[in-house]
Amino acid sequence: MTATSTRSINLVTEIPGPRSREMVARREVAVVAGLGKATPLAVAHASGALVTDADGNTLLDFVSGIGTLAVGHCPPEVVSAVQAQAGRLIHFSALVGTYEPYVELSERLNAAVPIGGACKTLLSNSGAEGVENAIKIARAATGRQAIIVFDGAYHGRTLLTLSLTSRTFFKKKFGPFAPEIYRAPFPYAYRMGISEEQATEQCWASFEHMLIAGVDAEAIAAVLIEPVQGEGGFIPVPAAFMRRLRDFCDRNGSVLIVDEVQCGFGRTGTLFAIEQLGVEPDIIVSAKSLAAGMPLAATIGRAAVMDSAHYGGVGGTYGGNPLACVAALEVMNMIERVDSHTGLSLLGRANTLGARIRNHLGPLLAEEGAASLVGDVRGMGAMIAIELVKDRETREPASAQAVLDIIDRCIQRGLIIMRAGLYANCIRLLVPLIISDEQLDEGMEILVEELGR
Repeated sequence: MTATSTRSINLVTEIPGPRSREMVARREVAVVAGLGKATPLAVAHASGALVTDADGNTLLDFVSGIGTLAVGHCPPEVVSAVQAQAGRLIHFSALVGTYEPYVELSERLNAAVPIGGACKTLLSNSGAEGVENAIKIARAATGRQAIIVFDGAYHGRTLLTLSLTSRTFFKKKFGPFAPEIYRAPFPYAYRMGISEEQATEQCWASFEHMLIAGVDAEAIAAVLIEPVQGEGGFIPVPAAFMRRLRDFCDRNGSVLIVDEVQCGFGRTGTLFAIEQLGVEPDIIVSAKSLAAGMPLAATIGRAAVMDSAHYGGVGGTYGGNPLACVAALEVMNMIERVDSHTGLSLLGRANTLGARIRNHLGPLLAEEGAASLVGDVRGMGAMIAIELVKDRETREPASAQAVLDIIDRCIQRGLIIMRAGLYANCIRLLVPLIISDEQLDEGMEILVEELGR
């Protein structure tokens, strides 16, 4: 292969190269087959928005560890904080005693969430754990069991969170699933072929019908929803629909839980996406970008609700590990810091990046012919998805293979992207918020060219 170098991308072998193929072959022997992999890459090291594979190829990363790296790969501030903490205390367990990073991070999260009044935090290791804790706490707070979730939802892969998750692909042969979970339609206006206002009305009518034909309102402990569906295809909840959920929970004595595992911590242009919908939840679950890739989740909510779980009823050995906590504290510092040149924090940068991404994609929505496979471009801030279709008139989802072919061609050119969507027909963009304009443009030029082929 002839070496290919653009502004940031530098390819010295085909993708995957010989060393990457060797490592992947070893993985196939040593690692369970059920652990899927979205790309053929074998990664050696990374920095900022760039990843270098085992063969020395440097690629642009528009996946960010599936949304865990809003502050980019290996930010020096986080690396230094973790290294320093590792020399003092690697682990102790909050179930055994108390240490400063856990307490300080909880204090800062309690102050940061868009929930009025006193709040409390429980730290765990993953988004799925965070969601499970929220469900346990909501059931304890209400004395009820039923949980309302939505079509297209993704909440994790433990048995309870798989029960909460919508897409059947993740559930094959893993049942039976948890009882007392009821699924309502999600206002997915594009797929419904109607306006957002009409989708809100239709889905709310279905929600109310469910209370008659599916579950007694007095049995509902919680309503669980993603302000922007992640695996479902980056679909923001209409603000009017969220307000109705808040009103229902207030009238019914149910807990409103928002899952911000993928959409939270700055990616949407606010620290939490729910801030843009004008609604205060009772509990927020955050993970992924919370700790720059370290395993950490936070379940944060109204103190009166959070304290409902009995003493010793929540927690885990590694939850709130000191290394992950100091990483999260540095992430919060980075998000809050205002750049002296641009005058923007990373929250402002997310909005700027989102607008720049949309500018690149806008012409594809206007063109005819091959580019007509782009049916919709949507999201919030820098959390953007492209829904691909076979035909714009019918909105029939593009085939999974067609989407995979586009992704593969981009990877061959040095751009890492990944799909999403209930029909696996969306390309999701999760760029690090520290990416430069030049790097963003370089990657988007590749993507736009491949979408137009």
